[in-house]
Amino acid sequence: MALRMWASSTANALRISCSAAKSAGLSPSFSITRCFSSVLDGLKYAPSHEWVKHDGGIAVVGITDHAQDHLGEVVFVDLPEAGGSVSQGSSFGAVESVKATSDINSPVSGEIIEVNTKLTETPGLVNSSPYDDGWMIKVKPSKPSELDSLMGSKEYTKFCEEEDAAH
Repeated sequence: MALRMWASSTANALRISCSAAKSAGLSPSFSITRCFSSVLDGLKYAPSHEWVKHDGGIAVVGITDHAQDHLGEVVFVDLPEAGGSVSQGSSFGAVESVKATSDINSPVSGEIIEVNTKLTETPGLVNSSPYDDGWMIKVKPSKPSELDSLMGSKEYTKFCEEEDAAH
């Protein structure tokens, strides 16, 4: 916990330093977002901070490292049951953290074929492994072309940087 508080304080100090450098006409040689959140190549990203990995006709869905970092320690994950359906942009569950409760939106429409039941007992997997053990649902996409409307890693990184700069 102390380490996380130190990291948060350091990140805020670096943001202030970067803001001061930018206002002085200097450009920092690094990005705060890249230092504290990872964005993986090969995934697609929704503006609501969910990721999707489409592989062999199956789409694996979770929330991004950026999202889990902003949420803080995840204490509960509410997910649907397998067999249901999801629609692109619609909520399929929720993540509760020590800071807030947030809806999870589906980046793709289709049938839910599997749910990560590990998250019921160990919701912190969303924090420790958002792109691996912290996945949420697996979907058989009904409209695979919807994936084309999502962002790639470079676009999502830029999106996060702009969003963070606005807050």
